[in-house]
Amino acid sequence: MSANWVLPALVTLVCWGLWGFIPKLTTQYINPMSAMIYETIGAAIVGLVVLTLVDFRPEVHVKGVCLGITTGIIGLTGALGFLFAVKSGKVAVVAMFTSMSPIITVALGCLVLKEPVTFKEGLGILSAFAAIFFFAS
Repeated sequence: MSANWVLPALVTLVCWGLWGFIPKLTTQYINPMSAMIYETIGAAIVGLVVLTLVDFRPEVHVKGVCLGITTGIIGLTGALGFLFAVKSGKVAVVAMFTSMSPIITVALGCLVLKEPVTFKEGLGILSAFAAIFFFAS
């Protein structure tokens, strides 16, 4: 198995770790809906950088475009929910609770894409559930 995924995954880990923390600070100064506007501007900046990296010629396929837009809508809706949650909740508890979202991804991968979950991976998932339960209670 190639390890080409490790560096991008590490970047993701750091970015999403910061993404989970910074909204707590942001919502101390502005309301969650205003924060979402500025977060979207930040996302647009990243989008423009990526657009230049593909020479302003992104791939176009109807299903891919529709799924990409759907992903953006779902992601930003989740981000808005996260902003409201950290506004009034402890960032550590909210972050740990919402970090269980990969369970949905794994379930959909099994059901829709027929990707199997090994016994060892299943134990890891159950352990993550237990950790979140104990941490959040």
